[in-house]
Amino acid sequence: MNLKIQAIHFDATEKLAAFIEKKVTKLEKSFEDIKDVDVLLKVVKPATAMNKETSLSVAVPGTTLFVEKTCDTFEEGIDQCVDAMKVQLAKFKEKQRNH
Repeated sequence: MNLKIQAIHFDATEKLAAFIEKKVTKLEKSFEDIKDVDVLLKVVKPATAMNKETSLSVAVPGTTLFVEKTCDTFEEGIDQCVDAMKVQLAKFKEKQRNH
């Protein structure tokens, strides 16, 4: 699994990158055949609440799954994105089994 983290309008800290890596690697428990994971972190309108956009796109054989959340912190956004992606991966895996 290749992980790519992009930070737009700010520099991601090592701590944030390590947190993202730890959370995203857990997705492999839901679906083993993940090719690439792109994490996009973006600050929208600095100095306001709920200004951190986190998006997660996961490339699996045949398609790419995508989740986007807006939260107060990137950690919270990553948590929500990973949870939502687990649901999508479970549905995708179920469809694979039925075909």
